[in-house]
Amino acid sequence: MVATKILVDSTIWSKFLRRKYHEENKEIIDQLNALIRASRAVIIGAVRQEILSGVPDNNVFNDLKSKLSIFSDHIVETVNYELAAEYFNICRKHGIQGSTTDFLICAVSVRFEIFTEDKDFLNYKQCLPIKLYKTE
Repeated sequence: MVATKILVDSTIWSKFLRRKYHEENKEIIDQLNALIRASRAVIIGAVRQEILSGVPDNNVFNDLKSKLSIFSDHIVETVNYELAAEYFNICRKHGIQGSTTDFLICAVSVRFEIFTEDKDFLNYKQCLPIKLYKTE
């Protein structure tokens, strides 16, 4: 049996990539380490952009960029963008708001589970066929 790939959201990557180790993040860091060692962690370009956006210090930015460079972006295709727009519309009809990146993650995750601590994904799950890693 092939292990399911896990699409890792920026909330998890951010905790994993922090310079300072925080004990409260140990479980998340350990889980992501295990996923990386098993070649199960997946990133998309939009998540990479979220992680790198808003980092004002050039040295920190370049350090993060270097650390992330070992991970190839999963290819996002036109059909994923179209599905993300459809997901946005479905959720909006149900009064659920979200970011375009979140809906792109949901669209790409048709083949993956999503590893996130962003509670918005619990709302999306009410309307969308997504699977959440660790929270289920």
